[in-house]
Amino acid sequence: MGTVSLLDSIQSPADVRALPESDLPALADEVRGRILDVVSAHKGAHFGSNLGTVELSVALHRVFDTPRDQLLWDVGHQAYPHKILTGRNEALPTIRKRHGLSGFLRRDESEYDVFGAGHAATSISAACGIAAARDIKGEDFEVVAVIGDGSMTCGLAFEALNNAGHTDRDMIVVLNDNQMSISPNVGALHKYLTGVRTSRFYNRVREEVKRLVHAAPKFGTIGEMVEHFAVRWDDAVKGMFVPGMLFEELGFRYVGPVDGHDTRLLVETFKQVREMKGPRLVHVVTTKGKGFAPAEADRVKWHAAAMFDRETGAPLKKAAAGLPRYQNVFGEALTELGHEDPALVTITAAMATGTSTDVFEKAHPARFFDVGIAEGHAVTFAAGLATQGIKPVVAIYSTFLQRAYDSIVHDVALQDLPVTFVMDRAGIAGDDGPTHHGGLDIAYMLAVPGMTVTAPKDAEEMIGLLRLALEWKQGPLCIRIPRDAVPALPRPVAEIAAVEHGTWETLRQGRDVALLAVGTMVLPALAAAEALAREGVSATVVNCRFVKPLDEATLARIFPAHTHLLTVEEGTMVNGFGAYARAHVAERWPGVKGASLGMPDAFVEHGERAELLASLGLDAEGIAARVRELLDRPLRQPLLESA
Repeated sequence: MGTVSLLDSIQSPADVRALPESDLPALADEVRGRILDVVSAHKGAHFGSNLGTVELSVALHRVFDTPRDQLLWDVGHQAYPHKILTGRNEALPTIRKRHGLSGFLRRDESEYDVFGAGHAATSISAACGIAAARDIKGEDFEVVAVIGDGSMTCGLAFEALNNAGHTDRDMIVVLNDNQMSISPNVGALHKYLTGVRTSRFYNRVREEVKRLVHAAPKFGTIGEMVEHFAVRWDDAVKGMFVPGMLFEELGFRYVGPVDGHDTRLLVETFKQVREMKGPRLVHVVTTKGKGFAPAEADRVKWHAAAMFDRETGAPLKKAAAGLPRYQNVFGEALTELGHEDPALVTITAAMATGTSTDVFEKAHPARFFDVGIAEGHAVTFAAGLATQGIKPVVAIYSTFLQRAYDSIVHDVALQDLPVTFVMDRAGIAGDDGPTHHGGLDIAYMLAVPGMTVTAPKDAEEMIGLLRLALEWKQGPLCIRIPRDAVPALPRPVAEIAAVEHGTWETLRQGRDVALLAVGTMVLPALAAAEALAREGVSATVVNCRFVKPLDEATLARIFPAHTHLLTVEEGTMVNGFGAYARAHVAERWPGVKGASLGMPDAFVEHGERAELLASLGLDAEGIAARVRELLDRPLRQPLLESA
């Protein structure tokens, strides 16, 4: 008979708590092995961050009475071990697949997912709220918030620490310190935390004091003196050498640093911390990619992984020869434009590799700024640069830029500053799901006075719009790009001219219906028009690359000659381009019958990008079907072949 797996016996954290403590390191090994097995055979999933939190997850569920004790994980892409230990091990191969487990935390997925998370730095604030509710209701349970050191670069985390320390709320913060977000961490806090990991003097003396305390009598005058000395020394030395003093000054009892891969030490530490009261912070040092040599060696590359050989790390499937993603073309084009224009600078918020701005960084390091997970600061920093004649390009995921909305409105638009925003992952982001789909940027940017809102149909137009943005002096301009391959390779950057501001492009002339398509929906609209033509429906297709301002001249050519209008966008229909354009058309040409296609007034689940777009009707077939409905032709009506 084969060896019985410890993991097979774990259906809930109660089973973790029932194990002999000596079995916990073996359980951690099995959890790590399970993650390796699933992700190596999976089309793509977060990887390195999960290998780093295995022992931490085991220890937390061992010591705390989850789900009665409330455990919150920041972001959530490091919570696969947590999912494995909370009854979702069998379903783990479905992670990030449509109708499968989320790659992040979902309250509707498990009672152990206390707070949904997909953006950084929310865990401490949410924990404050849960702890306050507990106290209001007179209940008794622990609240534990896990947060990475990358998330600590976000101001929200410090706002929460400041509030929690001031209120003296009974709660625990676990700082998972692996020196990484997706890319290596930046900023003063990173240097600060590095000090405690590398302070040989402090750690050596700390261990000596610990040895002295353990060796001293436990009772009597001598024991009391030694214990008193140890406490006084610890308090004093923190002020001189330990980054923990920052947290102590904020009102937290600091414990650490603790080896985040020593299961027994973690369990013992959390047992002691649980007995304390008030705000407590446990500094746990982990290694991203722990236990898999390739991931430990290249922690950026292995943040997420496609299918690979479990032993060697070699990819199991060669990348198909095909077209590059918009992000790659953007990074290369931006770099070329940087050679042309010494005033061009690039700013990102801990997403250099994701936005491909790392390409610009290598060529122009003095003009590249990664500000960490601090989107609001990134925008206002750009505004400051723009006041001095510098041309800042802020490249941030669409869904993350939502965090900086006040800075966009107040610090950039109100002052008519020429800042360029490149909103990556606009529209459907695929298997990252609703926390990462960029469905709101058209709507929220449309509402900003003076903002030019654009969406290219292909890579060449993206470069033309980027060149325009660098020339545009009359306020901010934004460009949305999808997480997708470009439809065709562009010409060299030097050969691509700036797109004329505010102009649309009529790509197909028809008579029955006008398709006003935005960005990624232009080519599917053309394909739909071709299919409709075979059924006797003549459609005009317009590339509305400027969502704002509307091209009044093109609209006047189309209406009222066309009696039907369909807008198509990969963004929310609520207050989106369709609502904006159709309201304008209805006011000027009230006889035009209109409809819109786009993302619904609901959060779209995770899954493959193409399948999600099809499910929303945002493909050629869906567009053609919506036109038939608009024209009261619900069924296909192909022309009869001539005899």
